[in-house]
Amino acid sequence: MRPHISPRKRLALALAAALTGSAALAVNAYAGSDESGTADEARASAAPSGLNGPYLYLGWGNPPNAADFMKESGLSQLTMAFILSDGGCSPAWDGSRPLDGGQDAETIKAVQDAGGDVTPSIGGWSGNKLGEACSSAQDLAGAYQKVIDAYSLKSVDVDIESTEFENAETRQRVIDALKIVKDKNSGIKVYLTFGTTPQGPNANGKDLIQKGADAKLDVDGWTVMPFDFGDGTTDMAAATKSAVDGLAKTVGEAYGISTDDAYGKVGFSSMNGKTDVQGESVSPSDFKAMVDYAKEHHLARASFWSVNRDRPCDGGGADSCSGVDQQPWEFSKILAGYTG
Repeated sequence: MRPHISPRKRLALALAAALTGSAALAVNAYAGSDESGTADEARASAAPSGLNGPYLYLGWGNPPNAADFMKESGLSQLTMAFILSDGGCSPAWDGSRPLDGGQDAETIKAVQDAGGDVTPSIGGWSGNKLGEACSSAQDLAGAYQKVIDAYSLKSVDVDIESTEFENAETRQRVIDALKIVKDKNSGIKVYLTFGTTPQGPNANGKDLIQKGADAKLDVDGWTVMPFDFGDGTTDMAAATKSAVDGLAKTVGEAYGISTDDAYGKVGFSSMNGKTDVQGESVSPSDFKAMVDYAKEHHLARASFWSVNRDRPCDGGGADSCSGVDQQPWEFSKILAGYTG
């Protein structure tokens, strides 16, 4: 997602077997679930951590009480933004709030105490990125590990954007660090979130995915952000579908699996309401079509930016409302119906 600056200003515009064994082994390793049994049996079990958590940001936009929001929306998962560098190779919320003892830790505890699950998002559009502040993959993995250990996490989301996404060396460092994290934390879910074109990943996105495949990194959900296109796109549901179709094709080719199997390792994170681009917006009906598409393809992840904006208001969209005709928490309630 775009980070914690105002949304209207934010547009400053896997899998060891896949590469070492046969194609059949690749399908089994990358398209299957962590649990034994068939894909249908896996989907019938508890939803994977990070599957359908929309982004909640505590830095602005009148964030709701998380536990109350869960009751009202029917959601049990949240993605919390954003963890950045504290100036060095150590994580902090917004680069300044500590992992322990602050409002972010209190919110995570409240969600977990209510039986919910939180996926911290590391990165975003603005601020100092850990992928750039840490000089080695080992150090970056150590920074990610601090976040995992602080909250006994089941999943993490790395929102790789801006200069962190645009630099090939940094992309490699993020991939290598996540490989260390996956190897060290049995069962941890790892999501990589980045921008896209309406047709799928751009050159940087394709390179990121290829680097993941070359490293045999089992990413649980390659996730594109299909908004802020800036090209006059108005049918956001269609653009989201075509972007994810392109993503699945790219992941399938990189990992040596079919596009159909690759759908189980990809997803999207939309933006609810008016986006950062004039004339571009996502309505509740658009979002429902996106979630229906996710159900059809059993995507690994569906999300949106942000819970803070999931409310109606007069005029344009802002930090605390969507700017489109909707009911309170309407996008969240649609997303709550996504179970994989």
